[in-house]
Amino acid sequence: MCLSIPSKVVELKEDNTAVVETFGARRVVSLDLLQEGVSVGDWVLVHVGFAIQKLDEEYALESLKLFEQLLEEEDEALGELQGS
Repeated sequence: MCLSIPSKVVELKEDNTAVVETFGARRVVSLDLLQEGVSVGDWVLVHVGFAIQKLDEEYALESLKLFEQLLEEEDEALGELQGS
């Protein structure tokens, strides 16, 4: 299964890359696949090091909330398995 993660643009670089932040972690991603420009503060969907789509903030935040819920449920399930 492939996942793409909503990330906030925190810095633009000269080589058509950007620093994005997701869950407090920062990384550099390529903007080469985007057809529209982005600015600091914009949200993008990131997959394997590439920003693949610009997102509106409401959608990005809702998606991140769902990811957090999935991670919490996974932690609970792992805890139950380890306790068995």
